[in-house]
Amino acid sequence: MTHEEQRRYLIRELLAEDAQYQSIVIPEDTQGQKDLLRALMNVRPPMPIGQDFLTVQDEYLSIERDMEGVEDVHSLPPLRCDERLVLWQGDITTLNADAIVNAANSGMRGCFHALHSCIDNIIHTKSGIQLRLYCDEMMKQQGYEEPAGQAKITPAFNLPSRYVLHTVGPIVEGHVSRRDRELLASCYRSCLELAAENRLESIAFCCISTGVFHFPNQDAAEIAVKTVAGFLQAPSSIQRVIFNVFKDTDKQIYRELLGPNAEAETAH
Repeated sequence: MTHEEQRRYLIRELLAEDAQYQSIVIPEDTQGQKDLLRALMNVRPPMPIGQDFLTVQDEYLSIERDMEGVEDVHSLPPLRCDERLVLWQGDITTLNADAIVNAANSGMRGCFHALHSCIDNIIHTKSGIQLRLYCDEMMKQQGYEEPAGQAKITPAFNLPSRYVLHTVGPIVEGHVSRRDRELLASCYRSCLELAAENRLESIAFCCISTGVFHFPNQDAAEIAVKTVAGFLQAPSSIQRVIFNVFKDTDKQIYRELLGPNAEAETAH
């Protein structure tokens, strides 16, 4: 199959799963097809799927990954204040870190809103359907929703990273409480501890809880930097921690916190 044929095959297979999709016409333009495929993956419940589909999906996503480009975490310049720290602006799903951190929801099965811009949605889209299926089995075994402040590790499947660390940050309603701060610090600490337990050497953090969970960006960054710095005081397998920012406002906040020489490397 060509790349377009792979995309059309995947769309047709997903449309065939639900009778309510039978009136949907596959767009002729590439972006329209990509959006439809992503939307179908986003809303698909965690139910079994055939190996033929997964084989084509994995080939398709690997091509998409290579076309977008992979950022080598070892080539990113470290901060002068600590050679183990990196400030990097870009799409966290392009990093080949041992683990990237996903700001998950308490269901831990990804974002079910079609084409939503949250990191949870993007990670599950680019990782592939296997990630939701894996998370579903994990949560069925747990038997209850994931509390804030903890972390779980899963394979990254079609992402360039080896693993995804899923953590649920606190949802801020109005004033930021002491408990909110403790839970956010616990998110960072739990991810670092889990990475170290698995002998991982590099981990990339997103700005946990600062999106739809409404944690103020400045406060969240201060907690992130303080918690990471505290963890790195003790020996562990962690050799590189990437503070990944997407927005210019977060980049400026981290630069000010990490010192005047903390220049953010930006994705090309």
